[in-house]
Amino acid sequence: MSNNNFKIAVLPGDGIGPEVTQESVKILNVIGEVFHYNFQFEYGSMGAEAIFKTGNPLPDETLAICKNSDAVLFGAIGDPSFDNNPDAKVRPEQGLLKLRKELGLFANIRPLKTYASLLKKSPLKQEIIEGTDIQIYRELVSGIYFGEKYTEESGAYAYDVCQYSREDIIPIAHMAFQDARKRKKKLTLIDKANVLDTSRLWRKVSQEIAAEYPEVQLDYMFVDNAAMQLILNPKQFDVILTENMFGDIISDEASVIGGSIGLLPSASIGKENALFEPIHGSYPQAKGKGIANPVASILSTAMMLDYLKLEGAANKLRQAVEHSIENRYVTVDLNSDNHYSTNEVGDFIADYIRYSEKSYYNFENVQIGKSTIV
Repeated sequence: MSNNNFKIAVLPGDGIGPEVTQESVKILNVIGEVFHYNFQFEYGSMGAEAIFKTGNPLPDETLAICKNSDAVLFGAIGDPSFDNNPDAKVRPEQGLLKLRKELGLFANIRPLKTYASLLKKSPLKQEIIEGTDIQIYRELVSGIYFGEKYTEESGAYAYDVCQYSREDIIPIAHMAFQDARKRKKKLTLIDKANVLDTSRLWRKVSQEIAAEYPEVQLDYMFVDNAAMQLILNPKQFDVILTENMFGDIISDEASVIGGSIGLLPSASIGKENALFEPIHGSYPQAKGKGIANPVASILSTAMMLDYLKLEGAANKLRQAVEHSIENRYVTVDLNSDNHYSTNEVGDFIADYIRYSEKSYYNFENVQIGKSTIV
C-alpha cells in the first residue's frame, strides 16, 4: 500500500457471498470519495464457483491476486452439491483452508457486540446479553484441521492428528494480550488441558507470555464449560484466546447471542497479509433473493480499514452501521414485519457516510415505515 492508494482483492465466493460483498465494495467506493482514498479492486474466484469453472477451489490466479493485494475481501464459501456428498474429493472449503495457509493468516479475530435495538432478537434473555462485548482470537493455520489425516481403505478406521508448536501459539497469544491491554484487561484461554497435551502446551506458553503483560488478568476455562458460560453469562468475557477447532465452535456459538449471524465480521491476520470476511456461511437458500444481511460483510470491511490504518473511515463506517440498526433499517432476519433488501441496506449505510444527518433519508419516517421515505 502507498499513500492513499490501496489494492483490494475481492473474492465474492459462493451463495450470498457476491451479494453481500457487492455492498461492501459499494461502500468502499463511497468512503474513497469522502475520505479521498483510491481503492483498486481485482476480482478472483474461489470455492464452489471456482471448482465449477476450473476444477480447483483456489486457482493459482486467485492466489496471485491475493498475494499482490494490500488486503483481501471475501464473501462466503460452500455449496449444497458438496455438503451432501461426503465422498467428494475436491471441496470448496479446501480453497479457504489453503488460502489461509498460503497467506500465513495465523490469527482469526471475531468481535461480538450486542445492539440495544436487537436484544429482543436474541434467543437469550435481554438481561443476560445486554452490554456483551467480546473479542475472540482463534489460531487459524495449525491444529487438527491441518494435521495428518488418514482413512483406512475399507472405511472402517480413520484418524486426524492435532499438533501444535510453541511457534504456532506465540504470535497469536501476543496479539490477544495486546488487545486485552487496550480493553478491559482480561484474557480467557479456552482449552481442554485436563485431557489434551496440546492444550497443556497452550497453557504453558500463555503463562510465559502473560509475564510480559502484568496488567492483564489471565484465566483459563475448559471448552465444555466455556460453551455453557457463553450462554449463562457472556458478559464475563472480554478477550478469548483459543486453538483452531475450539475457536471455530465457540465463535459460531457466540454468533447467535446478538440476534443474527448476519451481523458478525471477522479478520484473518498474518505477518504480511490479511483477509476479511463475514462469519456466516453461503446460505444458498437465500441466493439471488435480495434478503441476505450485508452488515457482517460491511463490518468486516470496517476491520479491513482498521488494518489499513484508516481508523477515521473505519469509525465512520461503524457509526453508519449502528445508525442503520438503531433506526431499524435492516433486512428480514432482524425485522420480519418491516424490512429492506440487501441492496437497500447497503444504500442506506453508504448514504449516511456521504451525508450523515443531511441524508436524503428522513430518519424519523424510516422508523415509521418504508412507504414514508422521501
